[in-house]
Amino acid sequence: MNSSRFLSIPVLVASVMCVSSCSSVAQNNKQSQATTATANNLSKVWVADQGNGTYKNPILHADYSDPDAIRVGDDFYMTSSSFNAVPGLQILHSKDLVNWNLIGYALDKNVPSDHFSKPQHGNGVWAPSMRHHNGEFYIYWGDPDFGIYMVKAKDPAGPWEKPVLVKEGKGLIDSSPLWDEDGNAYLVHAYAGSRAGIKSVLAVNKMNPEGTKVLDEGVIVFDGHENHPTVEGPKFYKRDGYYYIFAPAGGVATGWQLVLRSKNIYGPYEEKIVMDQGKTSINGPHQGAWVDTPTGEDWFLHFQDIEAYGRVVHLQPMKWKDGWPVIGADKDGDGKGQPVITYKKPNVGKTYAVATPAESDEFDTNKLGLQWQWHANPKATWAFPMANKGKLRLYTDQVPENFKNLWDVPNLLLQKFPAESFTATTKLTFTPNEKLQNERTGLVVMGEDYAYISLVSKKDGMYVAYTTVDDAHKGTSEKEQLLGKLNGKDVYFRVAVDKGAKCQFSYSEDGKNFKPVGSTFTAVPGRWIGAKVGIFATRQDKINDAGYADYDWFRITPNTASTTSFQSKK
Repeated sequence: MNSSRFLSIPVLVASVMCVSSCSSVAQNNKQSQATTATANNLSKVWVADQGNGTYKNPILHADYSDPDAIRVGDDFYMTSSSFNAVPGLQILHSKDLVNWNLIGYALDKNVPSDHFSKPQHGNGVWAPSMRHHNGEFYIYWGDPDFGIYMVKAKDPAGPWEKPVLVKEGKGLIDSSPLWDEDGNAYLVHAYAGSRAGIKSVLAVNKMNPEGTKVLDEGVIVFDGHENHPTVEGPKFYKRDGYYYIFAPAGGVATGWQLVLRSKNIYGPYEEKIVMDQGKTSINGPHQGAWVDTPTGEDWFLHFQDIEAYGRVVHLQPMKWKDGWPVIGADKDGDGKGQPVITYKKPNVGKTYAVATPAESDEFDTNKLGLQWQWHANPKATWAFPMANKGKLRLYTDQVPENFKNLWDVPNLLLQKFPAESFTATTKLTFTPNEKLQNERTGLVVMGEDYAYISLVSKKDGMYVAYTTVDDAHKGTSEKEQLLGKLNGKDVYFRVAVDKGAKCQFSYSEDGKNFKPVGSTFTAVPGRWIGAKVGIFATRQDKINDAGYADYDWFRITPNTASTTSFQSKK
């Protein structure tokens, strides 16, 4: 593809984005180290690259919802919604659009900081858009309660500058910028009906050239009420003199991919559905990013909502026909494609190593692995990586007043489900404060329903407990079963997740013989996110010296690991 023909497709563009010499940005030491570290931690449960020149969808079998991606030189970068999870705005890197590493985050904390010190389920970072302009990386996103924010950085692996509030207001979401040839800058966005009182419309604002604030009240350029309800998630591009808005419509689980085009940035816009589910099993294939390769191929990244597993990321081939994109396989030639399950890998001119985002963590460094996120803005006292001991120490933190369940507890350290079927196992040692009772630490599968296995301190020692909650978001109280006293301080906790998000918890005192606990628990989504798995440490009382749990490792393996022994790495 001749890049001089289009603007704000997220690749290098002469007058707007950095030319190929800027690709050295991607080769800085920090990113190289992060990429190397994660490349050595290949997933044992889901790899999209099939090793024969083809790939299978989803390319990321994890909840990277509302993905947006760009190319700068030979490097691809992706971000996605992070909602209330911290750190937020995850940054992934790839060389071939199939193999991805997690290299960092653009947000250390959600803003305003005090507001997000408590779990704000489903709030925070909605549907970001990533662009490269004048040698800098920009990410815009809408917070439905505060407005549209922007962060930028010279290096996608960080550091990122503090967020700037570009447009204040309720219900402003799903924003995407465009810098035009004449130097003018624009922002397209959608509305959340829950806050704005309107939805299914797209608006365009003019911005200052720096992209730090809007200059007007905005113009509605498309109303989807008649044919495209719940139109949202717009992405702004320009190609061959046309302004394009790629926008999903029809709802998260059942929608289709709509594209609008116009010779005038304010419209009127023509419309065309360019991809839907068709006869495939891929429901709601929409909302994502158009990118091209250095060899001129076009590709589209989008999500598929699969309930407890979240919104996983698919990669579709894309071609242009009569000035419209055709995404996926267009078997009948009508210009509307449907998703592919397997396909030939993108031609990027070279072959690159297989890679996946990190999942397992041996806790051997002085920083948390990038796969981990907190439920809310963290306190410094929650977790201390101790590389000298090869452990992660979690200090118990007091649960909120009027505690009912973990839905309102901020110090949950969680990661995304990495595949349809997997096993998570962790080894820990618990040292509760002898003056307290009911200090607790354990392994949790978290959603609007949740379950966990834990150690809890009592007067006469430590007990293993199994706890479940239905409708945690409604304040339902926990149901606990005490399973027996622990003989020592060490324990192995495990949850095996099978198809349909069926979860079986178990524990072991020797790493060899695991005892199943409770009945099978079916994981469910959280608020706008998939279920997550992770660890926590809590207490009920205020004290000046909390107990702590030392986690030796956390490993994601296939379900066949139920027959595998896990000895200490020491």
